[in-house]
Amino acid sequence: MVSRYIINRIWCRLCPDCPRNSRSISCTCFMVGRVQVLPVDVLFWVTLITTIAVTVVGAWTSNIMEKYWGEDPRTVVIDEFIGIWIPALVAPCGENTWLLAILGFVAFRIIDIFKPLGCRWVDQNVKGGWGVMLDDALAGFYSLIICLIVKQFL
Repeated sequence: MVSRYIINRIWCRLCPDCPRNSRSISCTCFMVGRVQVLPVDVLFWVTLITTIAVTVVGAWTSNIMEKYWGEDPRTVVIDEFIGIWIPALVAPCGENTWLLAILGFVAFRIIDIFKPLGCRWVDQNVKGGWGVMLDDALAGFYSLIICLIVKQFL
């Protein structure tokens, strides 16, 4: 099934016992890998376009998979991409790339776990695939703000 394949990505097979932290780490490594391959002036746009596309595809596939796995299933990991890739928009900055990638990962995971500042509301009130995706998008946006502030001091 295409939805199952997309939602669990190529390199992270269906593994319900695998914690979201390890899945987020794989997303961070994928992002940093792009930094090594793409020119800096192209990287922002590729990350932005990819994030938007994955959000739309993730909402669609999550909506389908909720019928089989229940509401916001643990096996859905495509939302973790969005949460990691949004703060990655500020990461390409030379020697501080890894530092900002790690900061974005840690900030996203903390915000995703505790769900402050509207994240919990989105998680509880927006249903379906968009609900799965948007609480992580909001957590990623808050992580982006944290990374932007830290980047100013580096």
